[in-house]
Amino acid sequence: MERELALEFVRVTEAAALASARWLGKGDKNSADDAAVQAMRQLFDSIHITGTVVIGEGEMDEAPMLYIGEEVGDKQGPQVDIAVDPLEGTNLVAKGLPGAISVMAIGPRGSLLHAPDMYMEKIAVGPAAAGMVDINWPVRRNLEAVARASRKSLADVTLIILDRPRHGEIIRQAREAGVRIRLISDGDVAAAVATAIPDSGLDIMLGSGGAPEGVLAAAALKCMGGELQARLLPADDEELSRLQEMGQEPDKVLYLNDMIKSNDVFFTATGISDGDMLRGVRYVGGNMARTYSMVMRSKTGTIRFIEALHRLDKKTSWTFL
Repeated sequence: MERELALEFVRVTEAAALASARWLGKGDKNSADDAAVQAMRQLFDSIHITGTVVIGEGEMDEAPMLYIGEEVGDKQGPQVDIAVDPLEGTNLVAKGLPGAISVMAIGPRGSLLHAPDMYMEKIAVGPAAAGMVDINWPVRRNLEAVARASRKSLADVTLIILDRPRHGEIIRQAREAGVRIRLISDGDVAAAVATAIPDSGLDIMLGSGGAPEGVLAAAALKCMGGELQARLLPADDEELSRLQEMGQEPDKVLYLNDMIKSNDVFFTATGISDGDMLRGVRYVGGNMARTYSMVMRSKTGTIRFIEALHRLDKKTSWTFL
């Protein structure tokens, strides 16, 4: 893929963020998500790629746009796989809470794991602790490994984890170990990526969340030199059968190179509401808005933070959805 595509990919997540941010705090997560999807889909048509959505809003009969298998782009450029979450954190936007982002990963055809829509157990760390943790280890052993790698005491290590009843035992063991804990209501892509941002104050993410979100986070951490290990968790026989049909093993540990098979992938995200990773959309008056994005490429390891000022009267209809 050409490096010039990086800015084009940022334009896609910017569009989704600008469209959905107008719904911040309005209690309507479906309208916020729909606005993000429509904006992202429209911008894709102008990108010089022959793209296939491998992680999207659902199957064709579940999602009118950005469904799994949908072709996007102008069909003139390189063949690529695309994983998208136009609005990661629909509840966050609906409730006006921090941490919502628009996010996308792009790789050569066949390079992104086609993750089924089920739970995935995950452990994510930044570059300092990459290669030092193991998803099969007890909670305390991983926390101690992160402390050693980061040259911190256990009391200074911060774990970020979704606030869910299923994580009660992990939280109990983490508290016994004496680490700091950040509980979040939604948004584990941003949480995993934040472990690799030096000034985020977050050292490790544990717990289970969506498998598609795991692949998106894996793309970012591969670009950043971090690590994500995962294990798919089928909830019933139907999910197990689907997993087996896709050639996946339920107990197999998935590493970065299992989820992201190419050394040349892009990851881009734009903030919708303020979070550890990015600031959210700012409407600054005069029919203008400011966005904050990041784009990275695994081939070069470059991470760019992009601040953009948008003239909304120059945008197309998606801005006002």
